Amino acid sequence: MRVNLTFLALAALKTASVVAIDPPAEVPTDPAEALLELETLAESAYLEVTAGLGGPGTKKLRKRTGGTCTLSNLRIRREWGSLTSPQKTAYINAVKCLQSKTALTPSELAPGAKTRFDDFVATHINQTLTIHYTGNFHAWHRYYVWIYETALRTECGYTGAQPYWDWAKTAVTGLANSPIFDGSATSLSGDGEFVPGKPNLELGGGLGLPPLILPPGTGGGCVTSGPFQDMVVNLGPVSLDLPGGVVGANPDGPLAWNPRCLKRDLTDAINQRFANATSVLRNIVLPSNAATFNTMMEGVPGSGEMGVHGGGHYAMGGDPGRDVFVSPGDPVFYLHHAAVDRVWWLWQLLSPSTRMNGPTAIAGTRTMMNMPPSDPASIEDYVDLGFAGGVPTKIKDLLVSTGGPLCYVYL
Repeated sequence: MRVNLTFLALAALKTASVVAIDPPAEVPTDPAEALLELETLAESAYLEVTAGLGGPGTKKLRKRTGGTCTLSNLRIRREWGSLTSPQKTAYINAVKCLQSKTALTPSELAPGAKTRFDDFVATHINQTLTIHYTGNFHAWHRYYVWIYETALRTECGYTGAQPYWDWAKTAVTGLANSPIFDGSATSLSGDGEFVPGKPNLELGGGLGLPPLILPPGTGGGCVTSGPFQDMVVNLGPVSLDLPGGVVGANPDGPLAWNPRCLKRDLTDAINQRFANATSVLRNIVLPSNAATFNTMMEGVPGSGEMGVHGGGHYAMGGDPGRDVFVSPGDPVFYLHHAAVDRVWWLWQLLSPSTRMNGPTAIAGTRTMMNMPPSDPASIEDYVDLGFAGGVPTKIKDLLVSTGGPLCYVYL
């Protein structure tokens, strides 16, 4: 599959008179072929968007979104394995810097938030029920990762862009062999200590749904190698899926201080089943509208499908990786959600006039799975990240990665 995206930049930047390109009739099931097609699509998107930033549509985009994005201040987000060792070290040091700075969240609001890193975790905990399985899921997490990336740069001297985790690659190489999880000095630490005899994970049974059975991974205990082996997780758990269908929670409350080690349970079978190259490519090229795209991304509880979003979280595993509320407490969360955003970015660019502009760009209500029932989300709704940082921003100004407060692309 070779998708011609020559229309891409002007369509995205002018948001007018777009000629849509039909998706391919078939998506390769062979992992190597699907990975090649995915990389080709991403490279084409990068080239067209960066070319468009110097084109005549730029002024119109800035007028619509108030953006100031140019080639000179554009951040280029790259896959972790493509970074040099010094670039990886710089990112790791910046994350550790955030973990060393005092939290901005008042202690009376979140007693367990001890660091700037925890500010982001606390914000995610507080808003989880209104940012997952909702119409704002993608825009909220896009802005969240952008503000985290900005904090690394403005508060900790990082000069690079937020990297991402390419699940399609780790589905082939195996998680422990990837430069993200190999436990080296330039990784984000490796697997947890092996805990033998773990039963399967059983998800969804407590909701009265057919449970999704997931195999245990190769770890389960405290991370024993790499830069974050001594990291302390301060908040949660809130709803931590544990082997055997058990859910763990901090009895003192989700925002109480509960210092513990970072745990992981790397599970290749989950990565290979739910977040392989074919799954990723299908999520980009098959959905024709935002509602279908969201369903493929997040999965349908009780259906046996958890989407590439859930696939990444549960492949990483551990505590807090398998807790929907507290998952940003693992530094890999931000690489994972940059990858989620990359999928959305590529899907948007296949039809910019409808997917980057106007009410059809999003779909869903304002509460998780519409419980309790709520109004449809609107592009006029604000994303407010609280003490994590950033200015409250409307969804409509977060629909284009080179508009509004944003200025980045993927490569």
